[in-house]
Amino acid sequence: MNEFVPVRRADARAVKELAVISGKGGTGKTSLVASFAALARSVALADCDVDAADLHLVLAPRVVRRQPFSAGKRARIRPGHCTACGKCEEICRFDAIFFDGAGNGVVEKTFRVDPVACEGCGVCAWYCAEGAIEFEPVVNGEWFISDTRRGPMVHARLGIGGENSGKLVSTVRTSARRIAEERGLDLVLIDGSPGIGCPVIASVTGATLVLAVTEPTLSGLHDLERVAELTRHFGIPTLVSVNKWDLNPEVCEQIEAWARQRGLGLAGRVRYDHGVTEAQIHGKAVVEYQRDGCASDIRAVWAHVEAWLETPVSGPLSRPT
Repeated sequence: MNEFVPVRRADARAVKELAVISGKGGTGKTSLVASFAALARSVALADCDVDAADLHLVLAPRVVRRQPFSAGKRARIRPGHCTACGKCEEICRFDAIFFDGAGNGVVEKTFRVDPVACEGCGVCAWYCAEGAIEFEPVVNGEWFISDTRRGPMVHARLGIGGENSGKLVSTVRTSARRIAEERGLDLVLIDGSPGIGCPVIASVTGATLVLAVTEPTLSGLHDLERVAELTRHFGIPTLVSVNKWDLNPEVCEQIEAWARQRGLGLAGRVRYDHGVTEAQIHGKAVVEYQRDGCASDIRAVWAHVEAWLETPVSGPLSRPT
């Protein structure tokens, strides 16, 4: 049976980082993050779900700074220099080059690079004897620093088909931490991406604590197992919260038993509540919209998380018995 590797918690005076993640999309982690932002006393926000950011829908940020994000390069054929030799099409392993470009007075047709299919490997530019292929940095998206009613927020928008989302996540997270340090804030609250891929790794590596949000389904348990393996690998203390637990109490108990068995802490359950949707319609976090129902559950979860963050101890949350 796997145990979580002991890790040393950051100094109690240092800026702490809480990353909220889930094994799949739609578990409710962003709703929890929005409520945590409303409950926290001193917080900077980082929306690291750059492929499908939506925390701004609740917190209504006012952008004070925006920056283009560029990570990677893309090929482009200059028609006026292309001799239509076909070498680029021959060596492209991604089928990104097509013989349907504009003529140039020397040849009737030239080659063209599909910007979506191009993987930016640069082989075509390297082998083009005529130097007809430009290989330059490309803008993949934008990132923003904003003010919200609950504190500063760093967020981003990755372009359609944009690459290097992990690098964009790192940019967002690093900027949020810098703002927290400059303004004397205690916590960076990270809304992570779903899954276990590169954006998630960039969201959680080195975090003080991870809160894994799951659903009371067998697929939810499976996804939680993958997330827990990821945080175990990086030695990050992890709490689990089951959202909409009352939709399937038996599976909820099964998930919590599994979590305890593997040394994961339990942050508490959150019931299913139509108030979440109603709050979102009004542009609010559910704890801003109502005091009872799931809002009381979320306050209890936050109290558990906050108590853990304020306890400067070393080692994992718990060990399997």
